[in-house]
Amino acid sequence: MTANDKLLANRIYLILAALFIASLVTSNLIFQKFFYWYPFNVEIFNTKLFEVSVGLLPYPITFLITDILSEIYGRKKANEVVIAGIFASFFSLLIIYISKSVPATSWSPVNDTIFTKVFGAAPLAVLSSMLAYLFAQFLDIRIYHFWKKFTKGKHLWLRNNFSTFSSQFIDTLTVLVLLCSFGIIDWSNFLGLLLSGVIFKIIVAALDTPILYLVVYAFRKRFNLDLNSEIDDAALMHTNNN
Repeated sequence: MTANDKLLANRIYLILAALFIASLVTSNLIFQKFFYWYPFNVEIFNTKLFEVSVGLLPYPITFLITDILSEIYGRKKANEVVIAGIFASFFSLLIIYISKSVPATSWSPVNDTIFTKVFGAAPLAVLSSMLAYLFAQFLDIRIYHFWKKFTKGKHLWLRNNFSTFSSQFIDTLTVLVLLCSFGIIDWSNFLGLLLSGVIFKIIVAALDTPILYLVVYAFRKRFNLDLNSEIDDAALMHTNNN
């Protein structure tokens, strides 16, 4: 791999990491707004089946990115981005706490009441999301590489969907249990939100499979990667020999 290839690979890795962290932090901050995303009025367990949080909109992007990183850069680099996302989320939690503690001015467009209403549950949401996130993301990466090794690099759609379906279910279940336990969401909405969230994430995961194929194909062609090869750490480091 040439020096220019290494530089490009590093830049793409940083961009993917930035998109991952931005999607994760945003999903934690906007989760309190819910919307109805299906045109038919379907109810189950006294909850509209397709009512989901807007926080789910950016969240599936994180699983697509970890699949891309796992496929191209390897398990270690994917785990590094997951860990970076954890630190970024807790840092955003610290900023929210500080922002809540300082009083708003009399002319502030957003007063203390509005700010607390919008971001008041964010600390608990971030905590809940992080616990679920830890389970789900590391599970996603682990399952992805299990299927990659088992299929010897073939059947990209299989490891993409199997890893995402499993991890997204664990993520949705864990975060809803914690949010209901903290009193942020009523238990009466638990089953409906669980089914809605899982179905939504499964649909999105299925739809992003062609995107994953396209991105992986572009990477393999640009960096001359074989079917089961990855850009390893050595290829991402600049040395004095370049």
